[in-house]
Amino acid sequence: MKKTLFATPQDAETAFYDAFTKGDLDAMMEVWADDDEIYCVHPGGPRMSGVAQVRESWRKIFAGGQSLRFQLRGQQYLHGMMLSAHSVYEHINVAGETRSRGPVIATNIYLRTEHGWRMVAHHASPVPAPVTAEAEPRRQVKTTLQ
Repeated sequence: MKKTLFATPQDAETAFYDAFTKGDLDAMMEVWADDDEIYCVHPGGPRMSGVAQVRESWRKIFAGGQSLRFQLRGQQYLHGMMLSAHSVYEHINVAGETRSRGPVIATNIYLRTEHGWRMVAHHASPVPAPVTAEAEPRRQVKTTLQ
């Protein structure tokens, strides 16, 4: 099977989120490098390493049948000749839900290979809730007067 050539890391990232939105396992795995050093961490989940574990993790997610839409915001890129790291905020809408879910922050890492740019790591986790002044524990300050 001939893989798509992703000319830029952004092309690979676009294909990643397109496959995610469509729930297309074959298209998703087309984005990933064919290497047992790849890894994936889904929000609240363990690290999955290697092609077989990464594929199975996406198969389970897509088996849920949810229709998702993504809006990416706050993108930051660290780009080199052979490696590109992307930090993005994923704002996710699930079909049938009236409210969007809380944002997820994801780090996507792409490697330039002989077959174009491929994902080698995806790590996503919920964005922590902002700390408010009321949420801060009150501290007693002791002073000594001399």
